[in-house]
Amino acid sequence: SRLRPADRERLLYRLSELIADHEAELSALETLQSGKLQAIARMIDVGAGAEFVRYMAGWATKIEGQTLDPSIPGPLGTRYFTYTRREAVGVVGAIVPWNFPLAIALWKVAPALAAGCTVVLKPAEETPLTALRLAELAIDAGFPPGVLNVVCGRGAIVGAALARHPGLDKISFTGSTTVGRGIGHAAVDNMTRFTLELGGKSPLIVLDDADPQQAAAGAAMGIFFNQGQVCTAGSRIYVQRRIFDKTVQAMAQVAEGMKVGSGFDPNTQLGPVVSKRHFERVMDYIDSARGEHATAVTGGGRALESGYFVQPTIFVGTSPSMRIEREEVFGPVAVAVPFDDVEDAIRMANDTPYGLAASVWSQNLSAVHRIVP
Repeated sequence: SRLRPADRERLLYRLSELIADHEAELSALETLQSGKLQAIARMIDVGAGAEFVRYMAGWATKIEGQTLDPSIPGPLGTRYFTYTRREAVGVVGAIVPWNFPLAIALWKVAPALAAGCTVVLKPAEETPLTALRLAELAIDAGFPPGVLNVVCGRGAIVGAALARHPGLDKISFTGSTTVGRGIGHAAVDNMTRFTLELGGKSPLIVLDDADPQQAAAGAAMGIFFNQGQVCTAGSRIYVQRRIFDKTVQAMAQVAEGMKVGSGFDPNTQLGPVVSKRHFERVMDYIDSARGEHATAVTGGGRALESGYFVQPTIFVGTSPSMRIEREEVFGPVAVAVPFDDVEDAIRMANDTPYGLAASVWSQNLSAVHRIVP
């Protein structure tokens, strides 16, 4: 970068201020393009996003190297010094998903700009609006043209072309495992550094000393937040058998009491999923579960007559071979599975190719630490 670290720090601070100043506009764009609740857009995409940019601004002047006095002798007894210097990697390709478009864009853009890199930002085809507005705010903050660039279009065309581009020095991708695998292959072909943050099928384990009502409320938040369109959503819920029925019933009560509607309605608790294509994908998983004789304790259908609203859904009677239990649905759909022995719960929780997150509910901290050492 031609900008001094102190200049990058100043510009990032200014960008964070502009994001916060435009909270109403940016949160409205988030809801318009994705359907998410205004409260979530304000809290995460805009509020936490601005705070993150502010945090990364401070790092622009804290990047430092290291100097060592080596112990390996040089030829003819000469001395030499060894040092490292951290330099900007170059041009960063940032490919972001549609569930938290602004927040995840900022998680990628702010560190790159702090380090002195330039960025080519590719938003999801469903949610380009806040990325385009972010680029305008970066110019308003004083970043030179060409430092933050946005390219829009279908992932299969524009995203794939970006991932294959030999001019990139680094790729950062957040999205599905299938797409991430293809991006990884494209990056390897060009020997481009890459970072992937992919899908999840996160387990939630409830031990029988937990309060069923509290555990149910937490589990409901874990899977129904943002319509379940969260990579760390707790979509596999393992409950010790003694409190299984009570916990599942309490979860069903939470689900059935949720207000479904527009993300602009402050009383709404569950908005629409992002698109018709994704609505059909989620409903296909629900139909598949029913076809394999799983039982929907609650939900399992369209929530409203119009729009892409999915009822908050909980299945029981599933098996590890079913798609609904093994694959990421990315919607407000969970499976609840009973267990007797804690070792069985650990085994089932780990029986997945996914990672990302897990949680344990118990009033006994020692029991939790035996599961999560």
